[in-house]
Amino acid sequence: MDTSRTISDYLRRIGADRPAEPDAVALRDLQVRHLRTVPFENLSVHLGEEILLEDAALAAKVVDRRRGGFCYELNGAFAVLLRGLGFRVTLLQARVFTADGSLGIPYDHMTLLVETPAPTGSGREVDRWFADVGFGNHSAHPLALDERGDQEDPAGTFRIVAGPDGDLDVVRDGKPQFRVDQRPRALADFTAGAWYHRTSPDSHFTRSLVCSRNTDDGRITLTGSTLITTVAGERNERPLEGDAEILAAYREHFGLELDRVPRVRTGERREGRSWTSGTCG
Repeated sequence: MDTSRTISDYLRRIGADRPAEPDAVALRDLQVRHLRTVPFENLSVHLGEEILLEDAALAAKVVDRRRGGFCYELNGAFAVLLRGLGFRVTLLQARVFTADGSLGIPYDHMTLLVETPAPTGSGREVDRWFADVGFGNHSAHPLALDERGDQEDPAGTFRIVAGPDGDLDVVRDGKPQFRVDQRPRALADFTAGAWYHRTSPDSHFTRSLVCSRNTDDGRITLTGSTLITTVAGERNERPLEGDAEILAAYREHFGLELDRVPRVRTGERREGRSWTSGTCG
């Protein structure tokens, strides 16, 4: 992988300038731009495409193929970008809370711990952040890992709460989203989790289609043949008619040039879980 070219092309992909310093301001800007340009999508699962958890492959999918992905792909690729810009990045595994409050499988989700220089006079050397571009509808801004009070974000009010055994729970508007194990991980550690979500009939990724990204004033999602737009909290659903209109929506709203419409590959399609909430895992 030509790292210098990849980073330059990646910045163009998300419409960002190369930051002067790998600081907190730059991290926030990069996350916001990534969420608005690179879609959260599970189309590879249903198009029969290989999902390879390697730095070069992940960056190529986002940059060269101008696609998105789910958490392992998006946060894995984002880590490549951030490291190339001088940020210190650690991969962390998390388990996603289900609707009944139980936890999903280990390595259910990948999130990033990113360190930036602390402000002068703060008494700290670094600030630590959860940066995440791979959890569907989640925080728009990085979350301060060591802050235990409310963190206001365009997507809601977040808190980082101490969990058992040194884990940390990420809570949004009072509802737990996922539990993070703070021990550093390698990209290969997530292979089994990615395989499960790509193949298991119990994974919602095998049962439904989703393609979604942030917008300037809300969110836009294509799930199957339904286009969902949310603007200033107001949700609107529009059914799409026929393959041509669906492919045009992928192209117009997500920049995806597909040669065929993705179809759910399992026998029964389930629409029970909302793709406008946090979704990875």
